[in-house]
Amino acid sequence: MSDYLIDLNKKCLKGISKSLENLPSYCFDFILNIENYTSPLTRLNYARDLVIFFDFLSNHIFHKTAKSITFNDLNSLKSKDIEYFLSYLSYYEYKGKFYHNGEKGKARKISTVKSFFKYNFKHDNINLDVASKVDTPKIHTKEIIRLEVDEVAKLINEADSPAHLTKMQQAFNKHTKTRDVALLSLFLGTGIRVSECVGINIKDVDFENNSFKVTRKGGNQVILYFSDEVKSALQDWLVDREKLLNDNDKETALFVSLQKKRITTRAVENLVKKYSSIASPLKKISPHKLRSTYGTNLYRETGDIYVVAEVLGHKDVNTTKKHYAAISEDIRRSAANKVKLR
Repeated sequence: MSDYLIDLNKKCLKGISKSLENLPSYCFDFILNIENYTSPLTRLNYARDLVIFFDFLSNHIFHKTAKSITFNDLNSLKSKDIEYFLSYLSYYEYKGKFYHNGEKGKARKISTVKSFFKYNFKHDNINLDVASKVDTPKIHTKEIIRLEVDEVAKLINEADSPAHLTKMQQAFNKHTKTRDVALLSLFLGTGIRVSECVGINIKDVDFENNSFKVTRKGGNQVILYFSDEVKSALQDWLVDREKLLNDNDKETALFVSLQKKRITTRAVENLVKKYSSIASPLKKISPHKLRSTYGTNLYRETGDIYVVAEVLGHKDVNTTKKHYAAISEDIRRSAANKVKLR
């Protein structure tokens, strides 16, 4: 396991402990139960979802502290109370801040609640699994946003020769140009996730074989390969990286900030947004959209959805089909000439 992932897991475990501090002790039992088949990040999200759920129960159902809510209280809940919680999630206040959840946010939180009730019903802690009677919100499929070939070139060119950035951004770009080009090239040339990208160490890259090692979701490590074009961009960055860090710096990350520390996911998201807003102003591009771009281009070149699924690290090929096989614009264009009238 990489040092980055070890540090990330430590932070998640601390977050879990903090989230459970003001919850009933049986919430800890639930989180402990799922430890063997979930990552620390997944458990942190579960714990945070339970915090929101018990805060709702505390303030809107039982009018008592979350920590004092008992199994008897849970036994008194009706399915309509869980439906009320779903409605509440649309727009709610927690610790003085307001939050909004769409279909995906609601679906994830109700999934946590369902798992929580199922666990406690299975272990005879409650008499009825009322959450199982509540339907999970339907998630409507949205058209996948991706960059076209000319937009990909514009994106990288904007990082390499920033003619449209503000003067302040251009001044900053002088110090980050090779890094930003290397980052964008790696995303667009391999389809890796942003978490995988920031976790790469220098020792993980093999330039002789144009390959690098990444840690996938769940902790599995795989070898991925990159083109000579990506190789050139990475090597240009390593020259500048060596100038930025001195012999006393022990940072092992491939991509670092000007503060000589491993670059954060937020920083990567911001730089993608900065350049893409110029290259493709009508599209809201994120690192994940660059992943979609690579997946689409790979499918167009190979026509093999299983190859795309393997390279992108999808456990279920149906996920790949949903996102990359349905290249609607291409399908509509080709269909136009399929039916002959005369």
